[in-house]
Amino acid sequence: MGFLVGVIVTFILLIFIGWIPYIGPIIAGIIGGYLTRGGLIKGSLAGFIGGLFGGIILSLILMAIGSLLGPIGALVGLMVGGMISILFIPTAILAAIGGLIGGFIGEKKR
Repeated sequence: MGFLVGVIVTFILLIFIGWIPYIGPIIAGIIGGYLTRGGLIKGSLAGFIGGLFGGIILSLILMAIGSLLGPIGALVGLMVGGMISILFIPTAILAAIGGLIGGFIGEKKR
């Protein structure tokens, strides 16, 4: 399939199974990396980018809600959104590890 498909599948799977500690992001990364079919590097990159999208989108939603509450709410939304983006980095790293495994499996299947 393609790189973009791997990123989107990783992101969607993280929405549903990302709440499972450690295992959820790794499984999402494995499936996304396998679907990328680009080897180790592209599989790992697809997992990492898919993991980052979750944090970025959640941060944007919180910033938008905060901006509806006035200037103080916008500031709080910006701060909380920034913290959530930082807290999603370990999830993205675990998804990258899963993408590396999925890329390896996909490379062996070819």
